[in-house]
Amino acid sequence: MPKPNYSFEKRQRELAKKKKQDEKDAKKRAEREAAKAAARPEPDTAK
Repeated sequence: MPKPNYSFEKRQRELAKKKKQDEKDAKKRAEREAAKAAARPEPDTAK
């Protein structure tokens, strides 16, 4: 039976953690942009 490669497993955990954090940050950024767009009314260009 081969010995476990703990370095690989750790790297995979770190990558999964980073991916999850990036997704979380992207979601927060999208919500902030949506809130900013909703708070700022569009200027009326038609006269």
